This record gives sequence, structure tokens and C-alpha cells, in this order.
Amino acid sequence: MNFLPTLIGCFAKPVAENPTVVMMEAAFRHHGLHYLYVNMEVSPENLADAVRGAKAQGYVGFNCSLPHKVAVIEHLDGLGESARLIGAVNCAVKRGDQWIGENTDGKGFLNSLQEVADPNGQHVVILGAGGAARAIAVELALAGARKFTIVNRSEDRGMELTTHVTRNTPAAAVFAPWTGPFAIPEDAGVVVNATSIGLYPDVDVMPEIDLATLKPEMVVADVIPNPPYTRLFNEAENLGCKVLDGLGMLVNQGATNIEYWAGVSPDKGVMREALARLFG
Repeated sequence: MNFLPTLIGCFAKPVAENPTVVMMEAAFRHHGLHYLYVNMEVSPENLADAVRGAKAQGYVGFNCSLPHKVAVIEHLDGLGESARLIGAVNCAVKRGDQWIGENTDGKGFLNSLQEVADPNGQHVVILGAGGAARAIAVELALAGARKFTIVNRSEDRGMELTTHVTRNTPAAAVFAPWTGPFAIPEDAGVVVNATSIGLYPDVDVMPEIDLATLKPEMVVADVIPNPPYTRLFNEAENLGCKVLDGLGMLVNQGATNIEYWAGVSPDKGVMREALARLFG
């Protein structure tokens, strides 16, 4: 028997209790996978060496976070479809003798959304225009969402994402400046907070939207995992909306990573429970 664990890297700044490490290790234990998820800090100037080291040491893959999601592409052999369209990689997978970059951020959100609603044909309002917003927009567009409204305070960044979606996916997209409480369009089916507004410790704040324009038939999602139940989540739930917390996206993202690396569909309940314990 081989007692050496299969290695998976995470090129991110280590913290005392990294949520991804917690949920991944919980899944490995539950399924009896002899895998080790190693969290390490890699500076930008050492990224190339870190990737070469992962390859040389027999890793089956690795995750990477900012600031490496774009820079890592030049060190890989190819990209999955959504990673190519998003222009960023958070998951590298060894397939044969090649290393392929994938992006599981948007896939994690898509899988979470599909548990309560079908994105096909939906008008999706996305608050924010950063990396999470880009990944979510591309993945939902590939899943059949028909229209996006990108709401952002910076017009340049908002227009860049709007143009990217329109040019590179089958969906249409429009930009809406975020200059005050944003009124959600009546035909919107999904509203996504893809900003960091409401992230711990700033738990009393929420994205500036007109709550009166939220309708019970809408899905309101928050990508923030800590706290799982943000002020936006609670307000939308009180209005009768279908709600999604950030744990769903994080869990589904991690589950997709494990499927890529180990060929196993992990128990998402085990992963979510581990995160719920971590976040109290």
C-alpha cells in the first residue's frame, strides 16, 4: 500500500483556519481519500517556481487565489472553456502529461443556483464587476441566461465586464451605474451580490438596493460565506424571495475541484457542515 498522500496545493496566504482547507479535508476524511490539501503562501515572483515544484513533486493539481489567477495561465498547457472565457484560473488539474487550468468559481455558483432555479432564459442582475462577478456572468451565460444587468460604481470596470459578456457569450448585457439605491428591474429573475459588502466584520451593511423592488419570485444570492446569513440574505428572505448564501457557492466550488482531481463526487453536506462549524 502507498502511504504517501496524494498532494494538492493551494497557492494562497495561509490563515489560522482556512475555510477551503477545512471543507476539503472534511471531504477527504469522509470518503477515505488519501489526499493532502496543502495551503502555502506564494509570492508573485515565485509563482513559476511553485508551479514547477508542484509538477515535480507529483501533485495532481492545485488551487490559486489572487493575485495569481491570471499570471498562472502562462505556466499551464491549456484552459477549460469557462477559464478561457473568464480569463482566469483558480484550479489546475493534471490530465495525462498536461496541466489544464479551470475556473470553478462560476461553476460553484451555477451549481448552487441550480438547486433552486434554472438559469436558462433568466435576466440576471449582478452587483459588482470584479473577478467573482465575471466568473458568475460567464458561467450563467454558458448555462443559458439570456440577459445580464451589470451594476457597478466604476463605469469603466462595469462597461468592461458588460462588453466582455456581450462579445464572448450568447447572452446580452447592459451596464447600470450604481449611484444610489438600485431598483431591481421587474423582469429580473436572479439578483447576485458579487461584492464584498457585508463581509465579516462589517456584518451590518448591505448592498445599496431598493428593497421594495425585490419580488417573492426572485432568487437573491450573496457570494459572501462569512457570515453565511448576511443582512441582504435576511432582508430578502423576509420579503419572501428564494435566497442563496455564500456557503453554497464555496461548497460547490470545492466539490467541483475534488471531482476534477480525484474523480469522486463528494458529499456536499459534509463539506457544508464543516464550514458551518467553522463560521459558527
